[in-house]
Amino acid sequence: MLIARVIGDITATQKHPSHEGKKLLLVQPLDLDGSHRGLPIIAVDSVSAGIGDRVLLVQDGFAAFTTVGLKIAPIDAAVIGVIDHIQLVSDFGAVAPQPAPAPAEPGPAAKKQSKKNRAQ
Repeated sequence: MLIARVIGDITATQKHPSHEGKKLLLVQPLDLDGSHRGLPIIAVDSVSAGIGDRVLLVQDGFAAFTTVGLKIAPIDAAVIGVIDHIQLVSDFGAVAPQPAPAPAEPGPAAKKQSKKNRAQ
């Protein structure tokens, strides 16, 4: 499955009989940061998605045609869900690396020892 955004709809007056009555959408696959991932794709809509919606997209033929309620049809992409919310957890819950602490200032005893070593 992919995340995509609906960017348009398609009207086709001549199409395969299995596509009759099915809404076709132009969807743009997205990366997790919302940037475009590849080229737009035409997909059959199974959830009444609208332009601007973020959706779940399948690009497997079997998953696509069974999702839209067909036994066998020439469909290779389908919109199967409308996304309400996405929540990302950085590195699957791992703690982000922290910057290394700055070296500590030497204490008074270390400063005396350092002066003594320089004098010798």
